[in-house]
Amino acid sequence: MSQPQFTCSVVPNYLEEHSDPTRHEYAWSYTVTIANTGDVPAQLVGRHWVITDATGHVEEVRGLAVIGQQPLLQPGEQFEYTSWTRLNTPQGTMQGTYFCMSDDARWFESPIPAFVLSRAQSLH
Repeated sequence: MSQPQFTCSVVPNYLEEHSDPTRHEYAWSYTVTIANTGDVPAQLVGRHWVITDATGHVEEVRGLAVIGQQPLLQPGEQFEYTSWTRLNTPQGTMQGTYFCMSDDARWFESPIPAFVLSRAQSLH
């Protein structure tokens, strides 16, 4: 039987121009690439993000679509989008899950591996 599968990768970018360390506001964009590495067409339907700052405070974000889209990907196709988040600390992490459905109506989850949000200057 054919298997649906998405593989995700993320590249974060600190947004200095949208951050204000004096007010404990740190912003990042993140670009996600979602590739259909399975052998059947499938659609991204929703997402669940877990965002954790350096103090351990967790924020969860759930919803339908990504940036207002629910892309249908053929095997071998990929979809890329950029979004953003804000933390109260100069470091944190994000991870999550995409909820997807194959074109023959089989639900599956695609993990979004944890990645680090870090203000470059704070690493030195």
